[in-house]
Amino acid sequence: MSQKQPKPSLTGVRIKARKRDEKEKFDPSTFRDAIITGLNECESDFEQVERYLDGAGGKLDYRRYAETLFDILFAGGVLAPGGTLQDEGDKSKGSIYTNICVFEAEESHEGLRAFLQIFNKLLRRYLYLKKSLEEETTKVIGFIKNFTESQRKKLAIITGHLLANGIVTPAVFTSLYTNDILVRDGLSLEFATVMFTSWLKEKDISNVSSALKKSHQDSKLLELFPFNKRSMEHFEEYFNGVGLEQLVDFERHRQVAVSKKKLQKNLQENIEKGANIKDIISNTKEDMKSFSLKEHNVVVIVWDTVMGAMEWSKKEDLIAEQSLRHLRPYTPLFEAFTTKGRSELTLIIRVQDFCYENMNFLKVFHKIVLRFYKADVLSEDTILKWYNEAHSSKGKSVFLQQMKDMVEWLKNAEEESDSGDDEN
Repeated sequence: MSQKQPKPSLTGVRIKARKRDEKEKFDPSTFRDAIITGLNECESDFEQVERYLDGAGGKLDYRRYAETLFDILFAGGVLAPGGTLQDEGDKSKGSIYTNICVFEAEESHEGLRAFLQIFNKLLRRYLYLKKSLEEETTKVIGFIKNFTESQRKKLAIITGHLLANGIVTPAVFTSLYTNDILVRDGLSLEFATVMFTSWLKEKDISNVSSALKKSHQDSKLLELFPFNKRSMEHFEEYFNGVGLEQLVDFERHRQVAVSKKKLQKNLQENIEKGANIKDIISNTKEDMKSFSLKEHNVVVIVWDTVMGAMEWSKKEDLIAEQSLRHLRPYTPLFEAFTTKGRSELTLIIRVQDFCYENMNFLKVFHKIVLRFYKADVLSEDTILKWYNEAHSSKGKSVFLQQMKDMVEWLKNAEEESDSGDDEN
């Protein structure tokens, strides 16, 4: 029986690694020296800086050394942990710093707009740098305690420009809320003031609002203040004083929206558990007071919650009877929150919009209005004002036609009442 021959081995033979498998040494210092040399040769000619950075990406590894690249563009050199500039390196090869950076720029919106252009063009040419710039901006803002007042101001201005142009997101200034030392020392508020001022010079408050909500930062603004001053009173006093009234309006509207949701949640729970209507009215009035809401805001919430508590028939011919039957026990609730003309008008407009948005209710509008009129929820004056001038544009022709007979009847009744008074 023959034995298997051993396979030949390559013992002692050195296998040369493929070039593509060889890992290049991580060498940020060489990258730093190349970038700083190139920037210094531009001699503050920003068009030349843009051309240099655009071309250098083909020779230098921006993807690998993105943090070093942005350290230099923000601070003029490589940042050590904490935010100080590293001073290591072979200085005999040339300078390891550059004055072509955000911290050395002119302290003005115009002066820093040149760097907005640099960042913008760099990201358009090398899209993969967008995430790195987001991370770098986040990091640098976290270091503001160790920067000078002038450096903080310049960083805040360029951050505002970057936010306004959608180059970074509001997530970059998370440390302004989470770093207790920055909040305590007032640095968070100082930085945010300059940043929002810069942002609002470029875009309106709707841009700010949209970006904050998208990044889930809209509820954090009060946290810029130390804990003992974290109130709407201090918020309004401070931001009104620095000319950021738009931010005050934004926060006020946000808090109203939050309060509305809380009131609606409580009302919904009361309805679902079948609470007595008097208790529902009492609880809702307490919530209205504690949340500082206006009656005309609350009556809309009442309508939406009451109508949302029903599983409506899909058959249009059954909706009228079903809706009137459902609303009947809640008319005291509506009456309790329509003690003012504005509240009544807000309610009838909301009913109109609801009937337009839910097409099965299109033919029920006038019946609901009649129900509320008979229950003293809506007054004659409110109905006539709605008909003549204050109606919504949604389905206007349909609803005005529906209400024509009732309005004529109300006008005739009013004329008869007036003539009766004259005879007396």
